[in-house]
Amino acid sequence: MLRIAVPNKGQLAEPALSMLREAGYLANTNLRDLVVSDPDNDVEFFFLRPRDVAVYVGTGTLDLGITGRDMMLDSGANVDEVMQLGFAPAMFRLAAPIGSAKTVEELAGKRVATSYPGLLNAWLDERGIEATVVRLDGAVENAVALGVADWVADVVATGTTMKRAGLESVGDPIVRSEALLVRRTGIEITPAVETCIRRLTGVMVARTYVMVDYDIVNAHLEAACAITPGIESPTVSPLRDSGWVAVRAMVLSADVHGVMDELFELGAKGIIVTDIHACRL
Repeated sequence: MLRIAVPNKGQLAEPALSMLREAGYLANTNLRDLVVSDPDNDVEFFFLRPRDVAVYVGTGTLDLGITGRDMMLDSGANVDEVMQLGFAPAMFRLAAPIGSAKTVEELAGKRVATSYPGLLNAWLDERGIEATVVRLDGAVENAVALGVADWVADVVATGTTMKRAGLESVGDPIVRSEALLVRRTGIEITPAVETCIRRLTGVMVARTYVMVDYDIVNAHLEAACAITPGIESPTVSPLRDSGWVAVRAMVLSADVHGVMDELFELGAKGIIVTDIHACRL
């Protein structure tokens, strides 16, 4: 039986559960469950603190897990990235009081508060910067105002909270984070793991593309196919009127409105866009 760790709280939890459901797992469960067996798919899911996921997977206790790159690196667990899952983007970066610093080298000799000491210490060692790391479990942005630290290092999405605390980012992001599927380093890729990866990849493709259907006169078919080339090739079917054909093709959802405009200008009729709920490529 395949054993998968799933985050039970935070910004990773709901999107991870939603993605797994779209992949055909966990039809009837919620984040309050601790362990859920999915006998139809021969999978067992363990709902854990996001920070603990990589640790459990890294020991070999569990086969796969969903966590953030920031937490994976901070844990130091013996895991590898299997695939990026396309949600929960964030950046781990340094911040100092507004106007007080221009470069990260100015961190030397200062106190820096963080909830990610493993990640920060590794970065400091790599840069050869001597600083005192103050470990906090949360609300890191308040550390400077309360006199606990001179700088902070934290995961931010927009930076709004930092600005409200009178802080601004210094230097480039230390890590660009997002949700990942991870596995223990060196573990064999079993058929069950391959199936899980294939299903999650299918969900990501389905979220990225839409299906476009339209009718076009034969004389403009080649031009229309150039606009909607699809993945391999568009599907073309003859209509009752011999001068027309129906075309179906997958299109990137981000481009679909521009594609519709081009098709309309070309003379296409009955242009319809539908979501793709699942697919395999």
